[in-house]
Amino acid sequence: MKRILLVLSILVSQAALAQDWSPTKAVRVIVPIVGSTNDVLARLIAPKLSEAIGQPVVVENRGGAGGNIGADLVAKSEPDGHTLLIGYNGPIAVNVTLFRNMPYDPQKDLTPVTLVVTTPQFFVVNPSLPVKNVGEFVAYAKANPGKVSYGSVSIGSASHLTMEMLKTAAKIDVVHVPYKGAPPVLADLLAGNIQAGFFVPGNVLGHMKGGKLRAIAATGTKRFAAAPEVGTMIEQGFPDFEATAWIGYLAPGGTPRNIIERYNREIVRIAHLPEVKGKLEAMQFEVVASTPEYFRDWIAKEIPRWGAVIKATGATAE
Repeated sequence: MKRILLVLSILVSQAALAQDWSPTKAVRVIVPIVGSTNDVLARLIAPKLSEAIGQPVVVENRGGAGGNIGADLVAKSEPDGHTLLIGYNGPIAVNVTLFRNMPYDPQKDLTPVTLVVTTPQFFVVNPSLPVKNVGEFVAYAKANPGKVSYGSVSIGSASHLTMEMLKTAAKIDVVHVPYKGAPPVLADLLAGNIQAGFFVPGNVLGHMKGGKLRAIAATGTKRFAAAPEVGTMIEQGFPDFEATAWIGYLAPGGTPRNIIERYNREIVRIAHLPEVKGKLEAMQFEVVASTPEYFRDWIAKEIPRWGAVIKATGATAE
């Protein structure tokens, strides 16, 4: 009986610690890319997170180097709960292999808080490109080697490496034009300065519905409910072609467990609020809102998975 009471006492104390921790000043949420759905998610959650923790939550965009600049800033910040990172494929899983010299180790220098959302992508083209499906795109690219260009939201992003996967699978020569965030790459794609790209639905769905961009494929295992007419890459002759983009929160490495638990509890709760979840799902995100352990294991699997893609395609950060 005494042992049971002791265990219960310890559990209650741990729960109290997690509940009692609160920041003592403004919290910075670093988004390591300019614009994009990463920024939308951060700014959607920030006001409600501020209410929950009793301090301002300030979202800062620190783009550059495929997300490494912003991620490194957080990795080198004090692990005191006052700095968080919006992490995505590039700076957390991809860049480990893509860059020869990384300024931080995402598995050691950053602590997972929660994987918030995941989503497949749309393969879209400017309507001036005379293609309506992946087969026609491949044929056009082969007939015009080096003359078709595609944009990505950053080096090492899912939008970069997914096209590199297609280039390798289809043996086509398409020129990569990296940008710093979604707004500039979409502006050039809409203007016809580049011809194609893979993007998360939140960035392109409105343009698709308005006829300004043509979607020719989706990268999930099933079609999007918001665009059921668009076939998957798998349906169009590319078996096992699946590419998922994701967004989550991380803190500096060494951040105490009670701080991580507080942020996890609050962000998971906020992500499931009807008004927040509804907006995320409207952007075709699947709300995961995971435990820190789930996100840690997710990252551990994503690093070698994207690493294999990089090695197979020969993609580099240069």
